[in-house]
Amino acid sequence: MQILDGIAPIADRYDGWVLDLWGVVHDGRRPYPGVAEALAELKRRGRRVAFLTNAPRRSWFVQGMLDRMGLDRGLYDGIVSSGEIAWRMLRERTHPWFARLGRRAFHIGPERDLSVVEEGVAELVADPAEADFLLNTGPDPERGAHDAGRYRPALEACARHRLPMLCVNPDRHVMVGGEKLICAGALADIYRAIEGDVFEVGKPDPAVYDPVLELLGTPDRARVVAVGDSPHTDLAGARAAGLDAVWALTGLAAEAHGEAPSAELLAAVAAREGVDPVAALRALRW
Repeated sequence: MQILDGIAPIADRYDGWVLDLWGVVHDGRRPYPGVAEALAELKRRGRRVAFLTNAPRRSWFVQGMLDRMGLDRGLYDGIVSSGEIAWRMLRERTHPWFARLGRRAFHIGPERDLSVVEEGVAELVADPAEADFLLNTGPDPERGAHDAGRYRPALEACARHRLPMLCVNPDRHVMVGGEKLICAGALADIYRAIEGDVFEVGKPDPAVYDPVLELLGTPDRARVVAVGDSPHTDLAGARAAGLDAVWALTGLAAEAHGEAPSAELLAAVAAREGVDPVAALRALRW
């Protein structure tokens, strides 16, 4: 597998860039070195840039986070988050899985994720016995973000009431400031194991790429590339959507394979995961 030091060698091959956020653009606290300069060069060349993230919050909330990190809004054209898509699906309720949901949700996750139910698309209740579905946005401050097993009692209580789970972040883990933390997908795995009904919104579902391509305004998928650090979500999602993918070796990839994995190792991992990135990328820089 070809390993690129930066995006310059492929910059002119693609008109549209779909970038993951956590582990690619930033480390959960600040942008990686060289990111702003790389994005500025893409924009200077007339390229369109969108962020596609499995964050379980609406896009406006994610944009505020990027503002606080100091990432200029002029460096990208828009954000699509799994939280934004889940909010739309809860509002519209045209998808068959959502059409059968009631409106009362028992929530597992932090309060900062509640933009996903704003404007009355769902009503939160404090007891699974009173709920119509389980809203899973990930770990909360009380039980922490290191051990998914601490959530098993709550998940088992929801399963006893046969609550379908809406998982608003299919990621299993994320790197934040060099620390590996669990995400909503890790809780979804437990729920499936106890025979719970789970619907995940976000990558790798190819449907989440449609609003991104609309945002980019680039109908030719051969001229769009997706960059992500996770084979399970980013690379698999790009392949399912018919896009080229580049594997960022930061974030989860660096945690799993070290700072300088060999091309042979990466090719073997990609083959095992059933993905075929056009290249690997040491970092999102020019």
